[in-house]
Amino acid sequence: MSQSPPPTLVDTHAHLDDPRYRETLGEVLDRASRSGVAQIVAIGTTAQDSAHLVALAARSPGIFAAVGVHPNNASEAGPDDWAAITRLAHKPNVVAIGETGLDRHWPDTPFHEQLAWLDRHLELAQSRDLPIVVHCRDAIQDCIEYFGRINRPIRGVMHAFHGTWENAQAFLEMGFFLSFAGMVTFTNKNLDPLREAAANVPIDRLLIETDSPYLTPHPFRGKTNEPAHVTLTAQRLAELRGIPLEQLALDCTHNARTLFRLPKDRILLHSGSSRPD
Repeated sequence: MSQSPPPTLVDTHAHLDDPRYRETLGEVLDRASRSGVAQIVAIGTTAQDSAHLVALAARSPGIFAAVGVHPNNASEAGPDDWAAITRLAHKPNVVAIGETGLDRHWPDTPFHEQLAWLDRHLELAQSRDLPIVVHCRDAIQDCIEYFGRINRPIRGVMHAFHGTWENAQAFLEMGFFLSFAGMVTFTNKNLDPLREAAANVPIDRLLIETDSPYLTPHPFRGKTNEPAHVTLTAQRLAELRGIPLEQLALDCTHNARTLFRLPKDRILLHSGSSRPD
């Protein structure tokens, strides 16, 4: 009896330009494809890696780029970096602006500078009609207050969401999608509020991601994460929601393709596969 193919998934947040993949990216992408990952949104954190990812997306079916400057990298940005991001935002296969946001965990960039960088990312996203990818660490209330001042629905995603159901509802009311990463698979009891949120987010606003090479899901926690592991997070989300994995994958893939406007015919290829018609 032949084995059923894995469900089709989209990893909506992976840092493919990370040095840990420098020698093995082809193998990483091959494993992802064989695991059912059809498409990946590769996330920029600096002007330099954003440019690398735009080039990667241009030559790699199934990979799409988000361009931006991470709040923890903003203090190191050069005088021409924002102009470079603005130019990159007009390139083919760029499907989002970011990763931007607010971070009170690391003191790398003064908070007022983070706010200024978030302003320019949001303005660029809206001018280009692209979704914004938001990082929020130890700054949930700051993000709620910031985006709460905007008087129209926001097209974007709170990436690696780690708040409570109450926090989730605030972002949902603003128009955000919420993306969940490997943290929902961790066994820590203090993450039960996160799992409650994951179980209750409306299915049409739910996304999944790896945040590779970070946030590796159980049982590989402590090792380098990669897009193939998004299947583990999907399985846990399906369990939390009491639905089959196949149904969750179908819904989350539809949501990712809707938010990022991903063409269905551009998918990852693995060794031995053929290009789709």
